[in-house]
Amino acid sequence: MNHIVLFEPEIPQNTGNIMRTCVATGTKLHLIKPLGFSLDDAHLKRAGVNYIDRLEYQVYENFDDFVSKNPGVYYYFTRYGKKPHSSFDYSNPSKDNLYFIFGKESTGIPKEVLKRDLEHCMRIPMTDGVRALNVSNSVAIVIYEALRQQNYEGLLLTEPSTAQHKGADYLERE
Repeated sequence: MNHIVLFEPEIPQNTGNIMRTCVATGTKLHLIKPLGFSLDDAHLKRAGVNYIDRLEYQVYENFDDFVSKNPGVYYYFTRYGKKPHSSFDYSNPSKDNLYFIFGKESTGIPKEVLKRDLEHCMRIPMTDGVRALNVSNSVAIVIYEALRQQNYEGLLLTEPSTAQHKGADYLERE
């Protein structure tokens, strides 16, 4: 299974956007305290819209608490990583749980955590014109790369026909 991990997230709008992405992709979200907001924060709910009730998530007291409860392969996203996120094989999440770990907006993941597993430290390639991408954009890029490698298993490739959706043949209809 794919998992998104936010290490001490600070900005509720970013976390709300990530929550929505997790619901859209069937990905579990893990939040490591301290959080820079309350989980009932209005900004968080506005960014997550009305999908938060469908979100599978868990909150942890600290990184050690998270590690003790979640065996699997950890991938760390840092601007100091030397491998692109697309250089790893995410094609078999049933073999191992895959955890994509993103740091807090102001300082990232602590160096002492990253140094434990330099082999799995990576970055999203970009120019030198910015220090880093927004964390919610980074999460979307990475989870969709993993899902692409997994042939989008469990995701709809066409629009469903329901009261809220126009259906797969919408563009072909008069």
